Amino acid sequence: MEQRYGVIPSRVDVRSDAFKTNRDLNSKTLEKVEAALQKSREGGGDKYNERHTKAGKLLPRERVEKLIDPGAHFLELCPLAGLGVSGHQPGASVVGGVGVVSGIECMITASEATVKGGAMSEISVVKSGRLSDVAEQNGLPSISLIESAGADLPNQSKIFVPGGRGFRDLTRRSEGRTPTVCLVFGSSTAGGAYIPGMSDYVVMVKKQAQVYLGGPPLVKMATGEETTHEELGGAEMHSRVSGVSDYLAEDELDAIRMGREIMAHLEWKKRGPAPRPVEPPKYDAEELLGIASADVRVPFDAREVIARVVDGSRFSEFKPLYGPELVCGWAHIHGMPVGILANNGILFTACGNKGAQFIQLCNQSSIPLLYLQNIVGFMVGKKYEEEGIIKAGAKMINAVSNSTVPSVTIMMGASYGAGNYAMSGRAYKPNFLFTWPNHRIAVMGGKQLAGVLDIIKREAADKKGETIDEQQLEMTKQMIEAQIESEADPFFSTARVWDDGVIDPRDTRNVIAICLSAAHTKPVEGSTSWGVFRH
Repeated sequence: MEQRYGVIPSRVDVRSDAFKTNRDLNSKTLEKVEAALQKSREGGGDKYNERHTKAGKLLPRERVEKLIDPGAHFLELCPLAGLGVSGHQPGASVVGGVGVVSGIECMITASEATVKGGAMSEISVVKSGRLSDVAEQNGLPSISLIESAGADLPNQSKIFVPGGRGFRDLTRRSEGRTPTVCLVFGSSTAGGAYIPGMSDYVVMVKKQAQVYLGGPPLVKMATGEETTHEELGGAEMHSRVSGVSDYLAEDELDAIRMGREIMAHLEWKKRGPAPRPVEPPKYDAEELLGIASADVRVPFDAREVIARVVDGSRFSEFKPLYGPELVCGWAHIHGMPVGILANNGILFTACGNKGAQFIQLCNQSSIPLLYLQNIVGFMVGKKYEEEGIIKAGAKMINAVSNSTVPSVTIMMGASYGAGNYAMSGRAYKPNFLFTWPNHRIAVMGGKQLAGVLDIIKREAADKKGETIDEQQLEMTKQMIEAQIESEADPFFSTARVWDDGVIDPRDTRNVIAICLSAAHTKPVEGSTSWGVFRH
C-alpha cells in the first residue's frame, strides 16, 4: 500500500489587513492585464476586422477556435508580445499556443492577418522563434494557419537575418519525426512561401490561398511576364500542377476539417508517463490573490502557494531543516509527478547545496521540475564568501543547466540577480515560463542599484580628490531608479518575450498541468551527467 504525502497545513488569515490589501492590489493589476489581453484579441481593430469578415473570411482567432477540439484547452503563449513597444501591436501579429486537435496536443500558430496583412515585425520573429522552441523542446506536432504578407519590408534589416531560423526549425522538426501541418488561408508570399513549402502536409483554400516567391508586379519587373495571382500561385495551380499543396479545400471550414483529419490519421501517442487519478487541492485558489505580496519587498510563505496548486495539497518535503529558505519536495499536479523548488527568502550556501542535490534526485527518478521564483538573489558579505556562497550558487546553476527533465518556471514575485539563474530563468530554457502580475525582474531592485551607483561615484570622486555634485548625483540616482522600476515591470518584460505570458495566480495549477501534459509528449528522461561541481 502506497504511503500518501502529508497535507500542508495552511496558516493564511483571510480576514487580515495584509491579505485584503494584497487581494485588492493584485485584483487591480489583473484588470490591467485583462485590458491588455483584450487589446491583443482585437487584432487590427474594428475597421480591419470588418474588412476581413466582409471578404468571407474567418478571423484568425476564429480559425483557431474551430480547429481545436470542442471544450479542449488552448494555452496562449506570449499574447502581449510587443505591448507598449512603438510601432507594434500587442500580440505581434501572431496568435500562438498549445491546443488539442483531434485529441493531440499541438503547437498552433495563426497569422494575425488584420494587422498589416499579417506582416512579420522583428518582435513577430522573436515570438515565432519562441513558439518554435516550445514545439521542438516538447516534441509537439505543429499546425500553422497562414495568411501573411511576409516581412514588414520597411523594417527588413531587423527581420531578414534572424527570420530564416523559422524555416530551418520546420525542417528540423520534420527530420525529428514531429509532423508539421500548414493550412493556407490567404497570401503566403516571398519567404513566407517556404512555410508551406517546408511543411509535411499542406492544405490550401480555393480562390483564397496565394503562394509565390514573387507576386505579379515583381515578376513583371524582373522578367516582363504578365500573369495573375491565381495563375502564378493560386491554390488550384499548386494542388493540380506544382504539387506544393497536398489538399485543395473548398472554403476555410473545409480546410480546418482537413487539418483535423490529418492530425487524426497520425495516430500520435504521448511517450511520457500516464497521470494518476487527480485530487483537487484542499484550499481555495482564490486565496492566492491575498497570499501573493503586491509589493515584492514583502515576503510570503511559498508553502501556502504550493498548498493551492498541488493535488490534495499533499507535499513530501525534502530536507526541511536544512537551507529552509529554499523549499524542496515532491507532489502531483493533475496526477502528474513533479519536484518543486520554491523560494522562501534569500539563497544561502546551504540552499545552493540543497537545490543542486534535489535537482539531481529528480533527474535520477525522471521527475519533472517546477520552479516557483520569488528571489532577490544570493546572500552577500565576507562571512558568506568565506563559506563558499559562490561555489554553492555555481553548483545549483550547474544542476539547473544540465538537468534534462522537463521544467516549468513560475515567477510569483521578485526575480533578481543570480537568483533568476539558479531558479531556472529564461536563459536556462525551462519548457515553459510564466509570471504573476506582481512580478518584478532585474539585476537588482531600483533603490539598490541607485545606492550602488552612489557609492561608486563617491569613491571615484574621493580617489580623484574631487567634490561630488550632490544635486547632480541625486538627479542621476532618481533617473536610474525610475528606469529600473520601469524595466522591471511585468508588462515591460512580457512585451519583449522574456516570459510566455502573465497569468492570473488563480489559474496557476491548470497552466502548469497543461505545460506538464505538453512536455509528456516526449519521454521524460533525467540525466546523471553533470559539469564539474566545485566542492
